[in-house]
Amino acid sequence: MRVPIRKPGKYTNTKVDTHFTEAKFNELKNKLEGLKRARPLAADEMRRLAEMGDLSENAAYQIAKGRLRGINDNITKLENLLNQAVIISPKKNSGKVEIGSLVTVEVNNKKATYHILGSSEADPGRGVISRHSPIGAALLGRNVGDTFTVQTGDNSISGVIVEIV
Repeated sequence: MRVPIRKPGKYTNTKVDTHFTEAKFNELKNKLEGLKRARPLAADEMRRLAEMGDLSENAAYQIAKGRLRGINDNITKLENLLNQAVIISPKKNSGKVEIGSLVTVEVNNKKATYHILGSSEADPGRGVISRHSPIGAALLGRNVGDTFTVQTGDNSISGVIVEIV
């Protein structure tokens, strides 16, 4: 089976954010262990299907082979990611916004609280934003009482930092 050759896209070589909370790090470690447990089973299944005859027309073998390749690829990616991981542990009472800080801001007389983490854990609906997001980048390194401005398309939003935890 021939795999189509595609041109690399816009997001082909994006760098992965290696900043994780300890919980996310442990979650990735558990996922890696699960994949390592699944690999021998997938290899046995591929060997069993290889014994069924002509490999070029054996669809079940091709699927099992692809599954094993996927498992091996995910194991390699997770091992590299975990080896480069930086555990987020904010300093208590540092007074500055840093990765891992819980920041309360006031914009247009409305308060919002953001937890600044790495890109892999961002969930804006729950108030968890990336350090690379426009708001996260604007807040990093600032103190309580500092004002910040975020450019959003044609508009700019200004606010003030109320509290850092």
